[in-house]
Amino acid sequence: MSTIQHPGNPAAAPVPATVTEATTTQRDPRTRSTRASRKAERKAEQHVDGRKPKRSGLLTAVMVVFVVYSFAPLFYLLVNSTKTQSSLLSTFGLWFGGKFNLWQNIVDTLTYNDGIFVQWLGNTLLYVVVGAGGATLLATIAGYGMAKFQFPGRRAVFAIVLGAIAVPGTALAVPTFLLFSQVGLTNTPWAIILPSLISPFGMYLIWTYAVDAIPAELLEAARMDGAGEFRIFFTIALRLLAPGVVTVLLFAVVATWNNYFLPLIMLSDPKWYPLTVGLNQWNAQATGSGAQPIYNLVVTGSLLTIIPIVVAFLFLQRFWQSGLAAGSVKA
Repeated sequence: MSTIQHPGNPAAAPVPATVTEATTTQRDPRTRSTRASRKAERKAEQHVDGRKPKRSGLLTAVMVVFVVYSFAPLFYLLVNSTKTQSSLLSTFGLWFGGKFNLWQNIVDTLTYNDGIFVQWLGNTLLYVVVGAGGATLLATIAGYGMAKFQFPGRRAVFAIVLGAIAVPGTALAVPTFLLFSQVGLTNTPWAIILPSLISPFGMYLIWTYAVDAIPAELLEAARMDGAGEFRIFFTIALRLLAPGVVTVLLFAVVATWNNYFLPLIMLSDPKWYPLTVGLNQWNAQATGSGAQPIYNLVVTGSLLTIIPIVVAFLFLQRFWQSGLAAGSVKA
């Protein structure tokens, strides 16, 4: 039990306080419970303009349909990765059936044809790390320069970037193949890495993000303190651009990881295949003379293929933060 001492007479003996008094003196009226604050916010939102928020059953149903549509392929992969080749073709595709064979399917996928799946996985990681990582770095540098520096021809560069975004990648695949075949780079990793380094859309995203994310006053203050442009970029600008850089990185990683048409026309040696082309080759074994269907390994390999992408999203999403520059410029 707490005590209350009379402020007018410090020498007076402290008087025991009741529970109500102690609670009143210890609790600041500005610090309410989280539950009470949330209730007050809900009531305030409900009485804005005298109207209560409406709930649409139609929109809820549409969202449920979209969720089911989005998760159905993932559920299909998860379910059918547990089946053997025979049960995969004889049971319902959207539910479990037959012997639970997930672990054996994983082992067979990783060891089939002398472990070619592991080699395809390594090739894909190489293309993603070098290609997507390089594309993100180049897009970040170019976008920052376009946003914060003035130079002749800036509008022309802007028009070229927008035009490059409008051109689909498949339209450039054949000209790229003819160019690389002339210099002898086809059927090599460079045939996949070099085209992946160019990301006009990533550059445009960084450009538009850097305009507002990096205050000009902050850059001027750094220059007045004697910092060079490279130091400003790597110690100040790059940190403020972190959410935009992560967004561009994810786009580049997904695009390179799922790239199919370019490796298909550039590569003829299976040892350089990425996962997309390699799994399609496994799927094609079920047709033609001497067919050897391995659909269970194709499904299991597809499930293993999406795991790194999911991990990348879960790891990088924590970098999506806003207000990193808040308080950096004094008003």
